[in-house]
Amino acid sequence: MTQDIPGTIMFDGTQAQKGFALNRMCFSFNSAENRAAFVRDEDAYCRKFGLTDEQRAAVRSRSVLAMIEAGGNVYYLAKLAGIFGLNVQDIGAQQTGTSVDAFKAKLAAAGAADVASDVRDRATARACESRHPHTGGQ
Repeated sequence: MTQDIPGTIMFDGTQAQKGFALNRMCFSFNSAENRAAFVRDEDAYCRKFGLTDEQRAAVRSRSVLAMIEAGGNVYYLAKLAGIFGLNVQDIGAQQTGTSVDAFKAKLAAAGAADVASDVRDRATARACESRHPHTGGQ
């Protein structure tokens, strides 16, 4: 399978097989008891699920991107990220190679641009409607 987006890891059958142990471990975090066991002894918990050296290193480094490269599926990794205290903005900052504050500023700027665009679109629609009230603005 080819990569449609440069730098993007495609989660295909090969990645699913590669990440089976990591994803199975992350699925186990649906149980509060398992999350507590992981926090008590992270390395032992990783060994229990048969994580590879690459996967264990990715978990130790708290790098969601390294976990994805090691076969992790982002939906399963969300549970692990939560245990680490990472939120979506933390993960976005990792993915874009920026600080969390820079990532938040980028989101805010994009949101402000979207709001400005929506305001312009509504103003244009109202202007068209006032010029052509019986045609729905057309």
